[in-house]
Amino acid sequence: MSETPVSKENEISVVEPLFVTDTVAHDSDDPAVWINPQDPAQSLILGTDKDQNGGLYVFDLEGKVQKEKVVQGLQRPNNVDVEYGLMLGGKLTDIAVVTERFTHKLRIFSLPDMKPVDGGGLDVFVGQTKAGERDLMGIGLYKNKSGKIYAIVGRKTGPTSGSYLWQYLLEDNGSGKVNATLVRKFGTYSGLKEIESIAVDDQLGFVYYSDEGKGVRKYYADPEKGNKELALFATTGFTEDHEGISIYKLTDTTGYILVSDQGANQFKIFDRQPNLDSTGMQKLFKTIKVKANHSDGSEMVSIPLNKNFRNGLFVAMSDNKTFHLYRWEDIAGKELLKIEVK
Repeated sequence: MSETPVSKENEISVVEPLFVTDTVAHDSDDPAVWINPQDPAQSLILGTDKDQNGGLYVFDLEGKVQKEKVVQGLQRPNNVDVEYGLMLGGKLTDIAVVTERFTHKLRIFSLPDMKPVDGGGLDVFVGQTKAGERDLMGIGLYKNKSGKIYAIVGRKTGPTSGSYLWQYLLEDNGSGKVNATLVRKFGTYSGLKEIESIAVDDQLGFVYYSDEGKGVRKYYADPEKGNKELALFATTGFTEDHEGISIYKLTDTTGYILVSDQGANQFKIFDRQPNLDSTGMQKLFKTIKVKANHSDGSEMVSIPLNKNFRNGLFVAMSDNKTFHLYRWEDIAGKELLKIEVK
């Protein structure tokens, strides 16, 4: 007796990465990308190795580790972000900022040479005394229209009264090293799990963060615009934690926001522009399953880099000590690929 074929109509295909990075020593967690302004094909992928004896790894665009650039001996580095053009010692300097959980410090390195420019680290959440309230987790860097660079920092736990995130102005301390000055405390917290993933949209001036058991919250990134919550979205349809957030930019004002549905090995893709109604909610376009397992952190590049990543690069952490590198067109599919595939 012949078997009835199983219908695949409702199956969701899994998007495969083009490359998988070399493994880190302990526990991969969060990626960032430095785009080489002279030659995008020489751009670098950074990724944290979250351990008591952890590090910040550096990979090329095929996922090969650049051993001479790896920073070792960091005490549970959690998240990393990149920003361009901080004036240090009279010279514009690109930087990578890492949250070092066990020292309660920001660690800052110049790019692409990965040299420390922080004088040994910058203390943050000073004065907090409850368990976990100085244990650093998320980091999002913001550069405003006038060129000021800020670090928006999260921790393992914090108050539910609207001051979970602290924002610091980063500038030269007068001797070519970075100084951090606290400029505001903001951010609603549900109290359900924790806040880790933070992403900033420099062009539109918004910061997004995952309140893991609740949804994604949206605020102005500029401290001068106040602390009013602008939106709470991605509140339904998630299997487990809301995690990594990354932004694909079609133009200065249009594009997509990708949010990790960690427990389901998938990402939900939302409109970068809010719906034109009073709720300010972001429209959900589609959900995609990826090969990266239990993905915590992610990063997006929206410009051509090389022959492999002609329309952009999506990097997602996987819980097997690696990061997965995807072509944007494979993530977007025909529904969202509004640019000509080169």
